[in-house]
Amino acid sequence: MKRKLIAAIGIAGMMVSIAACGGDSDDDGKKAGADGYAGETLTVWVMDGSSPDDWQADLAKEFEAKTKAKVKFEIQKWNGIQQKLTTALSEENPPDVFEIGNTQTPAYAKTGGLADLSDLKGEIGTDWSESLNKSAVFDGKQYAAPWFVVNRVVVYNKKIWADAGIKETPKTRDEFYNDLKTIGEKTDAEPIYLPGQNWYHFVGLVIGEGAELVKKDGDKYVSNLDDPKVAAATETYKKFQALSKAPKDKDEATPQQGEIFAKGKTGSFIGMGWEGATAITTNPAIEKDLGYFTIPGATADKPEGVFLGGSNLAVAAGSKKQELAKEFLKLALSDKFEGALAKANGVIPNKDALQSNLKGNAAAEAAAPASATGDTTPLIPEWAAVENDPNPIKTYLTAVLKGKSPAEAAKQVEGEFNKRLAQQQ
Repeated sequence: MKRKLIAAIGIAGMMVSIAACGGDSDDDGKKAGADGYAGETLTVWVMDGSSPDDWQADLAKEFEAKTKAKVKFEIQKWNGIQQKLTTALSEENPPDVFEIGNTQTPAYAKTGGLADLSDLKGEIGTDWSESLNKSAVFDGKQYAAPWFVVNRVVVYNKKIWADAGIKETPKTRDEFYNDLKTIGEKTDAEPIYLPGQNWYHFVGLVIGEGAELVKKDGDKYVSNLDDPKVAAATETYKKFQALSKAPKDKDEATPQQGEIFAKGKTGSFIGMGWEGATAITTNPAIEKDLGYFTIPGATADKPEGVFLGGSNLAVAAGSKKQELAKEFLKLALSDKFEGALAKANGVIPNKDALQSNLKGNAAAEAAAPASATGDTTPLIPEWAAVENDPNPIKTYLTAVLKGKSPAEAAKQVEGEFNKRLAQQQ
């Protein structure tokens, strides 16, 4: 699932009185007693495709048995969700629980839209994966709960690799590069399809170098593209992209790289598991040759850095049913339901111990090893505007691939990058 995770716009000033409205009673002041929360209905917003219908039905049934309350799932579309959620959180009856993109979370937390879930973290989240939970924390407080993430892997054509005489998948970045060169030398296939603006993969390389895309300058954030570690990630991207015939000024969706791969003339590409499915839909005959492996890192003991895109679950600060909402989260995030979601959707669950549920899903099994050391784009509210088209990081990458040095390209986009980081949230 490809999602553009962008933070809310214009929340500031709308949440002033919301935070004080939360509680564990409904409009009539009724609290849970011997009959639990009988007669109450919890409203839960989930995004289209995030959770299967049977998962929702099973969870609703168990929730009602436990609390005597009902749950109403309302399916939302990613397109336009930031404004819809912003408006809903400012009203008297917001959704009680809602799915939120992991990189959206800081913006909503900063402006008071999310309830503090620190007590819930202490009760059920002591073994949440640190890499997944990072996005749910803002200013030292737990404002959401990690639900799941997905990340990129190498999707490859087994036949082409075999034709090149390669018997096993690479374990290091150098081995990966050398295998691709071998494919180029011994077959007529394109070794790797890597468009110049696959910027989420670039973010992963930056993470792998231990670098950041922004830095603090006094009380504001500014571009950090001139960091030598970012330049090193850029050189790695450039090295691999030189083995590709893909355009230097397009991203992985223009055209869809899964459709390119489906033609059977491409050795590999960096993408999401669902993009392999796109290839199969385009050309069912490709399925027998389709394989996945973890993106190799600089050394065999650590995978390449990856961007972790995914979702958290949050409770509205203005919900009048916060205690009931927490009861829902205890069930939804339990090993039973978290494991079932991972198995059904092939997503990385919020606990390392639950990754056994991915067994048999080749793409998910390939993605899992990198999730522990993966990361996100900067978890600051100011980041939202950076991703808007034309994305300055894409501009930076294309400039490098067309001949500028990383330092020159960083200087070229610095003004626009900093302008966006300075926009009011």
